[in-house]
Amino acid sequence: MEGYGRLFELAKPYLVVVFVQFGYAGMTILAKSALDKGMSPHVFVVYRHAVATLVIAPFAIIFDRKARTKMTFSILWKIVLMGLLEPVIDQNLYFTGMKLTTATFTAAMCNILPAFSFLMAWACRLEKVSILKRGSQAKILGTIVTVGGAMIMTFIRGPMLNLPWTKGSQPSASSGGSATHQSPLKGSLMIATGCICWSAFITLQAITLKEYPVELSLTALICLVGTIGGSGVALIIERGNPAAWVLHFDSQLLAVVYAGVICTGVTYYIQGVVMQTKGPVFVTAFSPLSMILVAIMSSFILAEIMFLGRVLGAVAIISGLYLVLWGKSKDQASVKLECDKITPCEQQMAGNGEEFVVVNVTKEDTN
Repeated sequence: MEGYGRLFELAKPYLVVVFVQFGYAGMTILAKSALDKGMSPHVFVVYRHAVATLVIAPFAIIFDRKARTKMTFSILWKIVLMGLLEPVIDQNLYFTGMKLTTATFTAAMCNILPAFSFLMAWACRLEKVSILKRGSQAKILGTIVTVGGAMIMTFIRGPMLNLPWTKGSQPSASSGGSATHQSPLKGSLMIATGCICWSAFITLQAITLKEYPVELSLTALICLVGTIGGSGVALIIERGNPAAWVLHFDSQLLAVVYAGVICTGVTYYIQGVVMQTKGPVFVTAFSPLSMILVAIMSSFILAEIMFLGRVLGAVAIISGLYLVLWGKSKDQASVKLECDKITPCEQQMAGNGEEFVVVNVTKEDTN
């Protein structure tokens, strides 16, 4: 039993991030359905974070009561910045871009997130890079390939793929068949910009958790800031359109509740917990799973039509992503080897009574 318990502990970070990707896939389909029925993406963002705040806040008050550390100005401005980066800027761009493209296209474009997360983690010294090492070279090459794949998806459409289950079905507004509602170039730019903000959010979350290691309270505060900031954006964009705030009791309500509870409240919390041991790049590394799930579900549920150029671009993005992950694993193995070499030497020198300098390798360095 002890062996199974240890195995579960090792597998737990992987299981929870896979759960997050299943959650994102479901949200993408529900959100696309709600947006196609006329729901404002800006109002959707407000309702989503309002629901998340109401659900998470009670748990934060109860469980973080004794663990909560003192709020400083440094922590406060980081929370405000996180609330603007992801809940306000990223999600308004993301869902507006989704409305202009398709669910599959949106999920595939989000695979550039790990590459941007790697670059930002590198810039913030949360990720180590040595240009002479094979692992670091793979991470840099993977980032370039990932961005190239995103450009292929954006600019190359290619022939339509006639899948057996889509034959005879009429292209819906979400399938890319309606030129009046689709703008892949504008949508992809919005989604890509949103992913940059999302990467900055994840990196800043990893930094903030070192000063404020209470995941539930941090999640509740981010959602609260997102609700306030998103309300301001929605009020400006939807001014003179009170009908945009009407929430219908159909897929719109389901999408708001699902996205608020699963993809905001629970996901922010899980990200915070896993990030403290595995780092920000690991958290974003499983995004291709969401794309595969969305591609399968959207072709059945939303009757989306696939195009060859977008499939090739998605393959390039996934290839680049796993180059980054392979490089990261090589770097971690290299650091572990250096640790193993240092320890016996230190022990021998200590035994001889000689002075020596201890080189500390922390979890941050290995991430």
